[in-house]
Amino acid sequence: MAAGFVRATVNTKRSTNHDPVAETKKQASILESYLEQRGVALPEGYLSCKVILSNPKVCTIQSSNFPSEVVTYDQWVQLKPEPKSMFSGWIKGAFRSGKKEMQESIHQKLNFILSTAPMWDRLELKGNKYVLGEFLEFKGKQEDVEALRNIKRSKISRLVVQKTSMLGFAPSRLQVLYSPRDYRSDGASASEWKEVNVRSSTEVLFQPESSDKLRKFKLSSIVSMSLSA
Repeated sequence: MAAGFVRATVNTKRSTNHDPVAETKKQASILESYLEQRGVALPEGYLSCKVILSNPKVCTIQSSNFPSEVVTYDQWVQLKPEPKSMFSGWIKGAFRSGKKEMQESIHQKLNFILSTAPMWDRLELKGNKYVLGEFLEFKGKQEDVEALRNIKRSKISRLVVQKTSMLGFAPSRLQVLYSPRDYRSDGASASEWKEVNVRSSTEVLFQPESSDKLRKFKLSSIVSMSLSA
């Protein structure tokens, strides 16, 4: 990653949000929140976002009708790298001007934080198996999905499926523990872990990083799940 330039990819084939600009702004907001939690509070308006149309076939309307955040294919191919890893055109505009010392300090912190940030969500399955990719949502009975509503990457870093229990003739249930996201320490203490009980038939909808096919994993097959920010 070049200093000060962050790239986020939005896959519109997978997303239910068909407005890539709105989705990218949402991702930028999540990134700002993540950086703040890691100790970098960016000045207001310091970070902006761009949507790059890298496929020439996607341009079906006049570029003049595009929002200012959109970079067309023609604009993209005309960009030329400048010496000393400087940014050209709209890339410079992604980071607002300011004092040189402040810029350098922020860029150094960004380089360190983003180089140590996890890139994929991680499922640990029974049998010592692991799957990297993107956690999308929970599937199952409405009351179980509702009980898991607080497990979002913006709030939660990890969950653990602890045990299965039988309650009379009730369906088998799982105890799910999850910890709040906190970058100021090595991890949540035992008192910070939250607990929720759901049916073992509840599933995790997951996009493996090496496949275009979505997969569903039953919670009963999962040992833990780590969420990237």
